[in-house]
Amino acid sequence: MSTPSILLPPELIALIAGGISTIVSSADAALRPSIMRAVGSTITPDGRTVTVYLARRQSRQLLQDLAATGRIAVVFSQPYSHRTLQLKADSVRTRPMEDADQATLAQYLQGMEQEVTRVGFNPSFTHAMLAYAQADVVSVSFEPTEAFDQTPGPRAGERLGAIPEADIP
Repeated sequence: MSTPSILLPPELIALIAGGISTIVSSADAALRPSIMRAVGSTITPDGRTVTVYLARRQSRQLLQDLAATGRIAVVFSQPYSHRTLQLKADSVRTRPMEDADQATLAQYLQGMEQEVTRVGFNPSFTHAMLAYAQADVVSVSFEPTEAFDQTPGPRAGERLGAIPEADIP
């Protein structure tokens, strides 16, 4: 039996959708961690499904761990404010990048350019950091089952509760 997905509040969905720093992690059966910066991410308007995009050559161990365990943790962090959210799940779906994903990755790049420019870096830095070859990109989708506030400060690590479905517009 799978764990039901959580319902994220609209402000967190908007934060993720805005194109902020996305770090993906997992671990192998011995709990050795693997981690990589995503080259893009997206979230469905209802917040139920998150998709991250990884460069396969840079993410071999991470992709092996995701395939073996299904466990994923993703940290979304806004560079300017340090507002940070961590999502976790126990099941993922992977597929190669498709042509339709190009628009999603372009939107993510634009959001990250704005964020990174706010902290003093040129857009060329963001382009280099998020460069990819389409044939090398893997899409990893999941339904979050846990969410945590990871913004530095007294609430860091606090589990975020689900909002009741009746309260979702």
